[in-house]
Amino acid sequence: MKKIALFPGSFDPLTMGHLSTIERGAQIFDEVIVGIFINTNKKSLLSTEEKVQLAKEAVAYLPNVKVISQQTELTVQTARRLGAKFLLRGIRNGSDYEYEKDIMTMNRHLDPEIETVFLMAETQYSHISSSLLKETLLFQGDVKKYLPENVYEAIKKKREPR
Repeated sequence: MKKIALFPGSFDPLTMGHLSTIERGAQIFDEVIVGIFINTNKKSLLSTEEKVQLAKEAVAYLPNVKVISQQTELTVQTARRLGAKFLLRGIRNGSDYEYEKDIMTMNRHLDPEIETVFLMAETQYSHISSSLLKETLLFQGDVKKYLPENVYEAIKKKREPR
């Protein structure tokens, strides 16, 4: 039986930390599906279409990774529909763990057949988040080393005066 993991997130923007988790997940699972989901608590920098396109470009070298988007289902419903028995999540610190543990518990309640797998962030990415990068970008801070090249270039182009 094929081991499929869904890596859900808003990925606004996709960071090197996300990419690291995807790469490591691709070594563990037969297939990793990056799910671009809507986070109703966040204001988006990129449209869903932009996030999907940028994520597809960033993971193109990983043959067992694909990218989807969805806006109308719970994560476990999407996982079930895709045949994913695992949810892949990255954890940077203790705060992430507490937050993710609550989500994992609710997902287990909703579908006990789906297992959540946590991967600890690599040290060089453990302090970054999409929200922190967006805040830094707002004030023209340098975040290039924390974003895949295509994502950095797309954001830079988007911010150029027209």
